[in-house]
Formats: sequence, structure tokens, C-alpha cells
Amino acid sequence: MPERTTPSDAVTEAWIGIMRAQQKLLLAIEADLKQAGMPPLGWYDVLWELVRAPDSRLRPFEIEERTLLAQYNLSRLIDRLEREGLVGRETFAEDGRGRWVVVTDAGRALRERMWVVYSKAIERHVGSKLDDTSAKALAGLLKNLSA
Repeated sequence: MPERTTPSDAVTEAWIGIMRAQQKLLLAIEADLKQAGMPPLGWYDVLWELVRAPDSRLRPFEIEERTLLAQYNLSRLIDRLEREGLVGRETFAEDGRGRWVVVTDAGRALRERMWVVYSKAIERHVGSKLDDTSAKALAGLLKNLSA
């Protein structure tokens, strides 16, 4: 199959659909979190990555690699999470210069409370529109794009 230099109409339509769906879904889920008095989704993403990491700690660049947050936004968010008592910072023992970001018990508890709202939002905005077969097919297609 020869390599194309421009996308087909179908590929362009798929791209537009992906971007519109992502924007619409993120706005809806953020609204659900806000309505429930929860912080933004970025907080959940960072806390989730920390909870599931070995020893519940990561270096900032590892958090950046695992989330969709830009480094400058991530630095400010980590500062805010630390002020709220949701994460702490520990010196990286091997060289003494780096820092670990470590989730606190309060951070774990907030992530769990957020998940109650977030999981219902995922079901309302995605699960109610896709049966499991369609969801698996979509997940497979999206995995192809991120490979």
C-alpha cells in the first residue's frame, strides 16, 4: 500500500470525531466533579498514578510521562496538592538532589471519594452509550493510535 501524504476524508473525519468526543467528554466529567464539590480531574490523575506506583511515589518527570499534564502545569499542581496535604516530597536517597512525590493518606482518601463520582460519570457519559462489545472495539482502535 503506497504511503499517503495527506489524510483521506475518512481519516480526517475520524480525527475530528476523536477530538470532539474527547473535548465533550472531558467537559462533562469535569462538570460532574465540580457539581459534586470535587477538585478537577488533573488532581485525580496525579493521585491515581501515585497510588498505583511502587511505594506510592514517583519523581515529577515520571508523573508527567504517565499523565497528560504539561511540566509547567504539573509543577504548580504538585505544589497545590502538597499545600492541601495530599502529597509530600521526599529527597531522592541515591543522589540527594531529586525529589520523590509521595501520596499521603489524605490523598488516597480524596482519590477514593473522587472515584465514586468519576466512575459514575464515565458510566453516564460513555458506558450508557456503548455496550461492552462496542467499548472493546473502540478501545482496540484507540490502542492502535497510541502504539
